[in-house]
Amino acid sequence: MTKLARKLILPQLLLTELAEEGDKAGIRVEVVSQDHTQNATYYVQPKLIASDSNWRSGKPKQEYSQFSLYPVILSRDGAPWPEANIWILSTLEGKVQPNMSSFASIAEDLTAYLRFIEEYSIDWLTFPSQKLGRPTYRFNGHLKHLIHSQEISPSTAKRRMSAVIRFYKWLIEEGVLAPQYPPWKSGERYVEFKGHYGESAVKKITTTDVSIRVAIQDDPYDECIDDGGKLRPLPQNEQEWLMDALISLGNTEMILIHLFGFVTGARIQTILTFRIRDVLKENGASLQGFLRYPIGPGTGIDTKYDKKMVLHIPIWFYEMLHTYAKSDRARTRRLRADGGDSENQYLFLSIRGAPFYAAKQSPSLNTSNMLRHSKVGQGVRQYIKDYIIPFIKNKYDPRFHYRFHDIRATFGMNLVDDRLRLIEEKKTTLKEVMAFVQTRMGHASLTTTERYVTYRSRLNLVHAVQDGWEAKLEQMAKQAMERTDG
Repeated sequence: MTKLARKLILPQLLLTELAEEGDKAGIRVEVVSQDHTQNATYYVQPKLIASDSNWRSGKPKQEYSQFSLYPVILSRDGAPWPEANIWILSTLEGKVQPNMSSFASIAEDLTAYLRFIEEYSIDWLTFPSQKLGRPTYRFNGHLKHLIHSQEISPSTAKRRMSAVIRFYKWLIEEGVLAPQYPPWKSGERYVEFKGHYGESAVKKITTTDVSIRVAIQDDPYDECIDDGGKLRPLPQNEQEWLMDALISLGNTEMILIHLFGFVTGARIQTILTFRIRDVLKENGASLQGFLRYPIGPGTGIDTKYDKKMVLHIPIWFYEMLHTYAKSDRARTRRLRADGGDSENQYLFLSIRGAPFYAAKQSPSLNTSNMLRHSKVGQGVRQYIKDYIIPFIKNKYDPRFHYRFHDIRATFGMNLVDDRLRLIEEKKTTLKEVMAFVQTRMGHASLTTTERYVTYRSRLNLVHAVQDGWEAKLEQMAKQAMERTDG
């Protein structure tokens, strides 16, 4: 079997620096040549870096430069690709709390490039005068061929090409590469977008002629909302089906995790990185039946793009979480977990005591972690696939489907429906509704909020137009057939 370049995930990587023989933290390293005729000895010690602050106390601290789930790119002969791996490391060292899954994705994209240049024996550092002979242009053509043959999606091709462009830019900036002819032709264009408050703005972006563009098509029949991805709000009957399935299946953690999403609109990484301390102490400020919880950097609770925001938790649901945290069921799971039954432990754990999601700002609860994948809610998604969806398909509708992230959109639409009724009763204005929904959903841009407000009217209008045209078309078709001889 022909070997291919591959990505390897190291459970942990501790960076070191040279040390003297007498240093307390020094570690002796011996290197022996393959023929055992030469050997060298030197000393290293773990590299210390200054972090921004302690995630609980807020005080500055020193910590080892180490990474969990570190990606390494290997060529087909098993040797690390030096330049690519150094680029990933140099980028990581500039991050205080890096998202390792993002860097694993970058490594995967560069691995695809390495497989390409190895398969076609391409010198990836040589850029000849003939443009189409340069490796960047050849890879661009290769990706377009894969798109046309439907082997990869356009978005995957775009991401891979983007990673290769950033890699070459770094090589040139660091003086590692001085190509005789340019890897691509750069240009500039202006794009219009809406700001946080709905105002129009224009920004200049730099483009290249090897970048792959993905045409964005707005499908008016698509019953989804674009909110960090395509989300489908569940209609009320499907929400009832889902709750029936959860109650019938009787898994306490899955019931609470789903309810958490339904009553707050929180994303899965936020829900699954709540800690015991967050529900055993009333940390949030009370406001009209809700507890306001700061989330994001500095809280130990993850958010998308590390955005600081406030989560509104109904007091009745907080009390439910509080009761669960003190239950024997939850305590038994904590006792099985790394870190034990402490206030810093995750609120939701599997039956074996494993976290469903590994927080980015978590203290190191697992010092013997040998996992080669990141915990990002796979256990919840697998339960949905294996139990919840089959239950609903068998009992209600064989076409039913949903993803956990759809619950966020469902919360948003429930919120909008409730507020729009207040407009009809002249108790509020559309502007106030938009501001309220934007705050509760944590939208950076008012444009995203508008998609929720216009969701139902857009679908109703599209279906009405289609139904009207189909009725007219049917009438015209019947008239045409009546006039034929057939």
